[in-house]
Amino acid sequence: MEYLSGIVERITYVNEENGFTVAKIKSRGFPDLVTVVGNMAAANVGAAVKLKGEWKVDSRFGRQFSVIDYMETIPATVAGIEKYLGSGLIKGIGPVNAKRIVKAFGVDTIRVIEEEPEKLAQAEGIGRKRVEMITEAWQEQKEIKNVMLFLQSHGVSTSFAVKIYKTYGDNSIKIVQANPYRLADDIWGIGFRTADIIAGKLGFDKNSYERCRSGVLYILNELSKEGHCFATKEELTDQTEKMLELERDNITGTIEKLAAEKLLIPEGEDNVYLPPFYYSEVGAARRIQEITSRESSFSAGDIEEIIGQVQAECGITYDEVQKDAVRTAVKAKFMVLTGGPGTGKTTTTLAVIRAFEKMDAVILLAAPTGRAAKRMTETTGMEAKTIHRLLEYKPPEGCQRNEENPLDCNLLIIDETSMVDIILFYNLLKAVRNDTVVILVGDADQLPSVSAGNVLNDIIDSGAVSVVRLQRIFRQAQGSMIVTNAHRINTGEFPVIKGGKNSDFFFIEEDDPVKAVEIIKDLCSRRLPSYYDTDPVDDIQVLCPMQRGETGAVNLNRTLQDVLNPNPVHIMHGGVQYRVRDKVMQIRNNYDKNVFNGDIGRIVSVDREDRTVEIKFDDSVIQYEVSELDEVIHAYATTIHKSQGSEYRIVVAPFSTQHYMMLQRNLLYTAITRAREVMVIVGSKKALAMAVKNRKISQRNTLLAQRLREHSLI
Repeated sequence: MEYLSGIVERITYVNEENGFTVAKIKSRGFPDLVTVVGNMAAANVGAAVKLKGEWKVDSRFGRQFSVIDYMETIPATVAGIEKYLGSGLIKGIGPVNAKRIVKAFGVDTIRVIEEEPEKLAQAEGIGRKRVEMITEAWQEQKEIKNVMLFLQSHGVSTSFAVKIYKTYGDNSIKIVQANPYRLADDIWGIGFRTADIIAGKLGFDKNSYERCRSGVLYILNELSKEGHCFATKEELTDQTEKMLELERDNITGTIEKLAAEKLLIPEGEDNVYLPPFYYSEVGAARRIQEITSRESSFSAGDIEEIIGQVQAECGITYDEVQKDAVRTAVKAKFMVLTGGPGTGKTTTTLAVIRAFEKMDAVILLAAPTGRAAKRMTETTGMEAKTIHRLLEYKPPEGCQRNEENPLDCNLLIIDETSMVDIILFYNLLKAVRNDTVVILVGDADQLPSVSAGNVLNDIIDSGAVSVVRLQRIFRQAQGSMIVTNAHRINTGEFPVIKGGKNSDFFFIEEDDPVKAVEIIKDLCSRRLPSYYDTDPVDDIQVLCPMQRGETGAVNLNRTLQDVLNPNPVHIMHGGVQYRVRDKVMQIRNNYDKNVFNGDIGRIVSVDREDRTVEIKFDDSVIQYEVSELDEVIHAYATTIHKSQGSEYRIVVAPFSTQHYMMLQRNLLYTAITRAREVMVIVGSKKALAMAVKNRKISQRNTLLAQRLREHSLI
């Protein structure tokens, strides 16, 4: 074992998951900077470090010092202190303020911050507010570092140390030592597996109730992420047994105890629910029955006369199916309007709106995402809100619109309903008056919601509400190969891929993933923007079947960020550069910030002093601390699942045999129907054929359709 001392000059790379760090240090006796690698997650630029490890020669990167253990001390020189403080260690001190503070206090700077922080106001440009921020951040970073070192000493990831500290404060280490499984319950991003590793290192009994309890709840939560509202007892027991390597009796006993504690809800002999999904599914079925059993709140009048007036005013002659949709909407109280692209869903929805306006109805429109709501506003000329905003969701109280304070409307229309999960759907129905007419609009052949439930298809399959299916492709849509191919794929036919100068659908054959990436890069940065006169970031969206792989969203985001936004103004988090003007996506519902999973925005500013980033989502600008950026990913490329409810001027999609696990008909169909003007597929005919042929749809554990059938009022 050898030892090496020096000053950290720069951090080249940090893996937030395991703390692996690549750094350059300046060490006496070495003319050049020394590369050191190893678990040094808590190290900071400017810090004096004492390293224990061994020298190794990497075939690609040359001679490196591989760190096994290290100790960090505060630097003693003025230059070292300035670099240390300016590295982003403390919120409120970036390179500029570090220079000012060190100029004022020299080698005494650290002592002043530690013991007499009020003196910092004597430095040029440092006001009282910033002094308070620095004082608080200094104490916080010391505690966070303690949490980091505690986790690191137990051989586990340190990437969540900031979140652990923000959740538990100075009690962080005490709470983790007492019951590490709490982390999986309390902190987003820390799953059971991470908590289980920590528990193992701390000597927790593998047969403990805490471990089995956390494992069972983890399995159910993971199944909900796959769309399931419940698990069968056998499925839950099998998966828990496999993951935890425990006796089945131990697991069944834990399930019974969790049921007694109301943390699980068993239904019948076989099914086990987490409470939110059970109450949402049962409640949604009950609310649909209650709404359909009541008369409408207004008089419809002569509906045929009203349809005639709407046709005359709009200059449109509706076909019989569209007229039937208007009649059904007035008569049925609860209706589903479904159909593929080009079948007139928007035109029919407008006909319903105009007819209800003739009857002096109060109308509200909503959609699951900001983009879908914006598009609904553009197509109808009426304001449409996201469902969350319609329900006036405010943390921590929840939805302000509910049973006690329902939505004031005679007609409620929800677009892109295929995206709506069971919990959101139930919250919506709770806020609907029983005398309100509800219309759900959506394409039943698209992918179902990312979260649990299969709401639109379950309601259609139940036969419990009126369904109007639009199937005829209108003449103006027949010339679009996007529309034609979407319908061909939906019926199991191979798409027409010959392209042509005036076509809106193109296929570029290239199954080599590395070459496909180069083609996509050229399409997005040069060919498509110049030919169609478009903004490559706002107007072009790359949609991928998967996150991983050469043509997965992760790699394509790195590639496209470099070519589409080489902006030098950035901030680092987890080894990733977040640059001003980057296109990004929120990947979890954050009710405090009022941004939701799938929302797309642009980074508008980066403050390296305060360690904050501002992101513009639609009309609002939201501030993120650097530690919160794991909620945000780059969105030059995204998965097809994440694109639901969105529409883009131009879509580029890789479909290669590399994606064979995900090649399904409804995935390809959803990708194509996201394109408004141009669709480009880069891949192989074999991959397309595999997707078209594979009609297998993953069955979700839901009972909404059955519950509706059992109490159908039609």
